[in-house]
Amino acid sequence: MTGKQRFLKTLRFEPTDRPPHFESMFELEREAFGLRFPDRNSWDCSGVERKNKIAACLEIYERIVARYQWDALLVYWPWGDPDGVRAAKHAFGERIAIGGVVGGALWCIDQITDWERFALDMAEHRDRIHAEAELRCRDACERIDRLADAGADFIYLPHDVAFNGGTFCSPADFKEIVTPYLARLVARVKQRGALAFFHSDGNLMAVLEQILSCGPHALQSIDPMAGMDIAVVKTLTYGKMALMGNVQCNLLQDGPEEAIRRSAWYCLRHGSPGGGYIFSTSNTIFPGMPLRHYEYMLEVFHEFCRQTA
Repeated sequence: MTGKQRFLKTLRFEPTDRPPHFESMFELEREAFGLRFPDRNSWDCSGVERKNKIAACLEIYERIVARYQWDALLVYWPWGDPDGVRAAKHAFGERIAIGGVVGGALWCIDQITDWERFALDMAEHRDRIHAEAELRCRDACERIDRLADAGADFIYLPHDVAFNGGTFCSPADFKEIVTPYLARLVARVKQRGALAFFHSDGNLMAVLEQILSCGPHALQSIDPMAGMDIAVVKTLTYGKMALMGNVQCNLLQDGPEEAIRRSAWYCLRHGSPGGGYIFSTSNTIFPGMPLRHYEYMLEVFHEFCRQTA
């Protein structure tokens, strides 16, 4: 079974030989391989320089996929770029699923720079809120189209809409200013024949049904630091929306290994039965995380896979 086959079957809640695994980002390339991604602020270039930078990214991606046995790859550098997706599709063929990023498409925490103005507009100028949401949604649909044209198998929609204590606005407001636009994005992804992944950190329980109603194929993070229990979420979403994540990132940062083991084992024991679960951290493999902790997490994963084979 190829990684892509495992990935697709899991999202359809069909049995596989093991749960698939990949991470939305891996930024320990220097520690793992002695290589560096091109500076994230250096992509305003074209021609040979741009091709060389994409090739440098692909060299790192190929090493990540080979060493850590990823079943999919989200092309995060260059960010949201069809050329990066094309290059990855050419490099990996049908061995793994390839995805592209479309962010900044919804009202969410990182898109609000002036909270006082946002609160005032929510109270007195809802038309402004909706006008901005409409602009972002239309732009995002165009970016979805470009990534789909490049061959993306899935589109990753990262929008942090919640803090540890809950969503950035009330569930009633969320239903008005977020949910309809998320539904349109997901519908566009599906129209283009791709799979829609929605990402948000934080506690989403108050709006989980709303997210589910939008029809994404998968929800990523399932943030345990915010109280998201994958056993509960799996019960509420099984057969409708797959889950990805939940291995606790602060434990991967600080340890100890036994705590990493407990978190990883809990995710696998509650997430993987019946399909619909992709094993990963609750966020990303971010700079500063000890590489040995990610690799230990994978040791636990392989142990689980052997025991349940």
